[in-house]
Amino acid sequence: MAGGLAALLDDVAMIAKAASATSTKTVGVVVDDTAVAPQYVAGIHPSRELPVVWRIGRGSLLNKAILIAVLLVLDRFLPVVLTPLLMLGGLYLSFEGAEKVLEAFRGGHGEDGPSGPAVERGADSEKALIRGAVRTDFILSAEIMVISLAGVNAGQGAGMGLVPKMLTLAVVGVVLTVLVYGVVALIVKMDDMGLALKERERPATQRIGAALVRAMPTVLSVLSTVGIAAMLWVGGHILISGANTLGWHAPADLLHHLAAPAHEVPGVGGFLAWLIDTLGSGVVALVIGGVLTSIAHLLPFRRHDAHESAEARTSAQTEGPARTPKEDGPRQRDA
Repeated sequence: MAGGLAALLDDVAMIAKAASATSTKTVGVVVDDTAVAPQYVAGIHPSRELPVVWRIGRGSLLNKAILIAVLLVLDRFLPVVLTPLLMLGGLYLSFEGAEKVLEAFRGGHGEDGPSGPAVERGADSEKALIRGAVRTDFILSAEIMVISLAGVNAGQGAGMGLVPKMLTLAVVGVVLTVLVYGVVALIVKMDDMGLALKERERPATQRIGAALVRAMPTVLSVLSTVGIAAMLWVGGHILISGANTLGWHAPADLLHHLAAPAHEVPGVGGFLAWLIDTLGSGVVALVIGGVLTSIAHLLPFRRHDAHESAEARTSAQTEGPARTPKEDGPRQRDA
């Protein structure tokens, strides 16, 4: 019994170490995921913010559960397909990011045009918005889990059995999902916290609350921009790394060549090299995504969807936009 308990504790310690080491390798993608997620709840009615975040977070957990099962099977029987599958996700992120950039240059008349986010137009639109958010999360989660699996195979978890490897990936997935969507929930409720502070008696606390409320639109706007940049960065990085893994080294070598002189700059060399690599990945994603966007907008079903979106916006403008907390003043909370 004592020997079995010691073996169990040893396995738990190994899983914890592997999960900790693996989590640190996914920090970049986690930052991207955190930046992308808040844009899906920007501007929606206060009573729907946390439910929407919860449903997207729940979808993210389901994404990771599916990905863990699929990746473990592929890792065991067909590891060669992992990189091409990840590159498909990179193409999707590049397409999404480039499309949003194109919409911004056209004056923001995209799917969430002048009438505001789709969630303001009813339950069906909210479901469609959540499905879109979960699809984007699936791509980011795929990169997180592929990086995690590679870390497990190469690091603390080398030689792990199937069950310990699965548990390690599950721990990483749950911890990172809670971290990302916990931060997102705090961000989208920041103005609620500000309104609560404004009702306190101390003038200093009231000023802090007022500052939080005033800052909220700017924070969400900045996060939306960062989210688009993150899609392009991650998408381009996936494509360049995947091409390098599959044998086409030119794009990765070019970025490495461009970033090499930056390493010589005292103090900030590492940051400058990272910035060059990031900008290069973003440019690659923007070019490839721009081509995909142009092709997609020529497809018949794409034009039909755009026509329906325009009709929905016209209907929403006729009915009047949903209330926002800035128009309502202090929020009346649901029972």
